[in-house]
Amino acid sequence: MMKFILMLFMMMPLGFKNYFWLVQFMWMFVSFAFILVPSFNYMYMYISYVFSMDLISYLMILLSFWICSLMILASQGIYYTNFWSRFFMFVVVCLMLSLLLAFSSMNLFMFYIFFEISLIPTLVLIVGWGYQPERLQAGVYMLFYTVLASLPMMVAIFYYYLINGSLDFPHLSTEISELALYLCMNMVFYVKIPLFILHLWLPKAHVEAPVSGSMILAGVMLKLGGYGLMRMMVIFLSLGLSVNYFFIGLSLVGGVMISLVCLRQSDIKSLIAYSSVAHMGLAVSGILTLNFWGLSGALIMMIAHGLCSSGLFCLANLNYERVHSRSLYLNKGMINIIPSLSLWWFLFTSSNMAAPPSLNLMGEIMLINSLVSYETMTMLTLMMLSFFGAVYSLYLYSFSQHGKIHTGLFTFSMGNFREYLLLLLHWLPLNILILKGELLCLWL
Repeated sequence: MMKFILMLFMMMPLGFKNYFWLVQFMWMFVSFAFILVPSFNYMYMYISYVFSMDLISYLMILLSFWICSLMILASQGIYYTNFWSRFFMFVVVCLMLSLLLAFSSMNLFMFYIFFEISLIPTLVLIVGWGYQPERLQAGVYMLFYTVLASLPMMVAIFYYYLINGSLDFPHLSTEISELALYLCMNMVFYVKIPLFILHLWLPKAHVEAPVSGSMILAGVMLKLGGYGLMRMMVIFLSLGLSVNYFFIGLSLVGGVMISLVCLRQSDIKSLIAYSSVAHMGLAVSGILTLNFWGLSGALIMMIAHGLCSSGLFCLANLNYERVHSRSLYLNKGMINIIPSLSLWWFLFTSSNMAAPPSLNLMGEIMLINSLVSYETMTMLTLMMLSFFGAVYSLYLYSFSQHGKIHTGLFTFSMGNFREYLLLLLHWLPLNILILKGELLCLWL
């Protein structure tokens, strides 16, 4: 583990030299090097100091490396305009370092520290390179929602250390049956994932963030919440059997309501952000069922959503760079102007609605199995979630690609190699990984 951490430290000075191409190459090299040290196992491997990996850590770190390398590929505009490009690269490396340390920590308190540290580079990305003046408000929303929910968790961690004697993940053996402690420990993850009612910071942060900020938020930052819940549910097994009913109901009903909210969005980024809340609501309810299908399905759904949602934000940014608006009323008739991008819109929106052969389909099938076996009545909300998921994906595709072209548009680029490579590197793993889906189910 330490060699990858040291590699990231070595990248920091490169960012200040403004070698965008070299850092991009290094990111991709580290990503492929990481693929060669798999940890497809439920046991901890590559243990060094307080860092190590099991299957879930490995997949989350690999997703972080991949999304961060694609962030740089998507942010060439910052390099060409030289808009604080060196500082941007430094922030991205710091963010990746904090995510790597958070996902590979074996100790609960270390995980908490790096979980909090990852907020700072994300905040700098949103406030520094966002598009509208409202980015300050969005950054404050994100910061205060997370910090307010995480302070009780710190107190709960100290209390748990008092009664358990260890905070190492393999040694979390003492079960807790106090509801207050359950809420203190898990509320920050419900905010991060985010759970319905606690989700208001997410659409705001997504809409105001630059493309790199949206990609890392959708691709990796939300997964910190799911990862934390998976680790924490070990100490709430007995209490979870009675309390989790409420949160499963809330996330599923909330997912249906958010899907309806998606249908009346006129902002493309806002629609994609709200769809993230609906998808992660399904993932969190799978985790809370506390069964094998639910945990494996949630892990698959988190990876699939990370790639699919990040790709959709890239597409939204490509349209924004040409039309200079995110409004669906202005981004119309694109199939007449940029037919090549319309193909990518179709591929990503079909993956978003869990069409085969995407990884989303595999995740949804496992989560539906898990939830129906947990409680038969969830079939009603699951039917509506699947249906509305297809409806808002089709709404996004048909509104943006068909219709009359906005008369205020002038000439613009059909796209270049970098943009199509960026979209391909999102779509390919999303649809190829299903061929080796059994490797993603070996955890537990």
